[in-house]
Amino acid sequence: MLLNRVNHIHGDTMSVDYIEQGKGQTVILLHSTAAGNRQWKKLIELLSDDYRVIAPNLFGYGATDKWSDKRSQTLKDQAEIIRQFVPSDGSKFSLVGHSFGGSIAMMGAKIFQHHLDKLILIEPNPNYLLRDMGRSAEFNEILELRNCIKINGANKSWEVAAEVFANYFNGSGAWNAMSIDRREKFMNALKPNFHEWDAVINEQTSIKEWKSCLPKNTTVLSCVKTISSISGIIKILRANMKSWDFIEYSEGGHMAPLTNPDIINPIIIKALRG
Repeated sequence: MLLNRVNHIHGDTMSVDYIEQGKGQTVILLHSTAAGNRQWKKLIELLSDDYRVIAPNLFGYGATDKWSDKRSQTLKDQAEIIRQFVPSDGSKFSLVGHSFGGSIAMMGAKIFQHHLDKLILIEPNPNYLLRDMGRSAEFNEILELRNCIKINGANKSWEVAAEVFANYFNGSGAWNAMSIDRREKFMNALKPNFHEWDAVINEQTSIKEWKSCLPKNTTVLSCVKTISSISGIIKILRANMKSWDFIEYSEGGHMAPLTNPDIINPIIIKALRG
């Protein structure tokens, strides 16, 4: 049975909603955009016999507080959610992140590098690297999606934004295949993404710095056929992170952790067990 809890971040007024289950070495799971921590339900059940599994909701999801409009969100802001779950006894923990959660996991690994055991990234989306590493076509493609979300989100035209987002990440026709009820839920779940784009477009950590601070014990999962922006990021990581393990899966595309967990979860478990 999943345990839902709400905690406070180091005396701040920000509340974080999270799932905790099991005992053992801590593994923190970071969800993707528009998903929430329930995307990890099956994986939590599989891991909790051997690990203390923590799955927080990021800003704007579940009962975690929404992001303030006072300033732009950063990956570091999101990664600070991890701090309260770092074991107080000094033992090491592992991070697993999917898509936006993967970018946060990278930043979390940078901040807490001396406490980290393993880092597992499933199609992470540090989109700014496409710009910085000269992959302009892929960067311009993802920038077009960012602009669509920003413009329509600001105008409260979330149905337009949600349709474009769903079709980009889930394939053409994904929006039309949803029921009316599912569309409504998806539109509401997408709203935190308005601020998440700032974190993955404005980040300034160089690939050289990532190489120096992220653990050699890192595994990257990606689909053989995925969206071009993610494919570009994976190519950048492959070219620069020679000590990392790169594993490809054949089905499910970018959203495989949600749509094909039976493919993804065994790979994650094997990587955690080393």
